[in-house]
Amino acid sequence: MSKIPVISVVISTYNAEAWLEKVLYGFQYQDFKDFELVVADDGSRQATKDLIDRMASVVSYPIVHVWQKDEGFQKSRILNKAVVASNAPYIVMTDGDCIPRKDFLSVHAAHMEPGYFLSGGYFMLPMNISKAITKEDIANGDCFKVSWLKNLGLKSSFKNNKLSAKGFLAHLLNKVTPTNASWNGHNASGYKADILKVNGFDERMQYGGQDRELGERLFNLGLKSKQLRYSAVVVHLDHKRGYKNQESIDKNRAIRDLVKAEKLCFTPFGIQQKA
Repeated sequence: MSKIPVISVVISTYNAEAWLEKVLYGFQYQDFKDFELVVADDGSRQATKDLIDRMASVVSYPIVHVWQKDEGFQKSRILNKAVVASNAPYIVMTDGDCIPRKDFLSVHAAHMEPGYFLSGGYFMLPMNISKAITKEDIANGDCFKVSWLKNLGLKSSFKNNKLSAKGFLAHLLNKVTPTNASWNGHNASGYKADILKVNGFDERMQYGGQDRELGERLFNLGLKSKQLRYSAVVVHLDHKRGYKNQESIDKNRAIRDLVKAEKLCFTPFGIQQKA
């Protein structure tokens, strides 16, 4: 029987092979190695499976591919299936369009603590830079260097500190940022047991805050969160959001308002559902 990994990384994807390949290479170059990667695939075409099969023979970590039939944007449902399929006691969640810096998993591993979940951030890249990043740029870390990105047209911004801050400065910025330490689908982690206690994601929710709603139920369960916005780093590759619509956002907001008002920690529309 194979050894149980310390971390299960769950990443979501849908028909985005070029971006997914870059992300899978990002995990190949992690300095923390004791993990598996679970791809939560919300109904992608055969080309995605072909890529995963090819990459599974290239990378050094195990890949679990969890797929469901394409029935529109059903990310909450496929993430729940991926959580169930994961083998580690601790889960790091990110997306198939977010390339992790080499210390991404080691930062999550260093800060994991019972009674907490971890909240990371992301650094958004424009489309031209997203396309330009190669396997070599990921391997040598260039795509996380502000100077390299500026050569490709990145503008100066305070947000660039997400990439450049190290050590005490990163710790300080994590402390003073006004951004809430919420559960972010692109960069968050917690114990599988806690996610199961709140019954995972609410599958009524489509695009718009379903990740944060999970975090709100974890808070109601009694957990606290730690801010890793400037420490656990991913670069977010650009893409269109054809699935974004106001109706979905409004419906999700009503669910979140109820969770807050009634301090709910369990959804009956999650991993375990009554027949």
